[in-house]
Amino acid sequence: MAPPPTSTISPIIITLVLKILMLVLLLASLVVLATDTATLSLSFYTTFVESKIHFDDVYTYRYVLASIIMGLVYSVLQTALSLYHIATGKRLIIGDGAFLVDFYGDKVISYVLATGSAAGFGATKDLKALADVTNVDDLDDYFDKAYASVSLLLFAFICAAILSVFSSYALPKMVNSSNTQNPA
Repeated sequence: MAPPPTSTISPIIITLVLKILMLVLLLASLVVLATDTATLSLSFYTTFVESKIHFDDVYTYRYVLASIIMGLVYSVLQTALSLYHIATGKRLIIGDGAFLVDFYGDKVISYVLATGSAAGFGATKDLKALADVTNVDDLDDYFDKAYASVSLLLFAFICAAILSVFSSYALPKMVNSSNTQNPA
């Protein structure tokens, strides 16, 4: 009796799926953050004031936006390089450079996404607490959207962190394969 066939998924396919998932999460986070607005209605004695608040009125959300954009640029680039690698069977960047770009790029982007997410969570919590203390109820949807955006950014960071682990494992293999090809 023959053993059952083993089904192994190629690490290249797993990394491509993670890169695409990270890209989708970053795009969703960007859309949610960019559409985050609220209208604040305040009355001072006999004067009634309405003010429209956008996400970019909070400096921390600007940093969150910057981290999302940096993640998107890197994710699009890495996804394109992975698709090229799968389609042609060879890497676009020749030599050890591809492994080093993956290794260092994954590390830097995962840190950027993590700090963007953490900053967004911290600012939203503090601003929501301030709004609750001052009895401003018009901003609940604004803060809920901010939480949604930074939550998606957190999930994108998790994808980047997993990719970072994969690139950490690939680097020693690259060094070992170049040592066997060029023995001293």
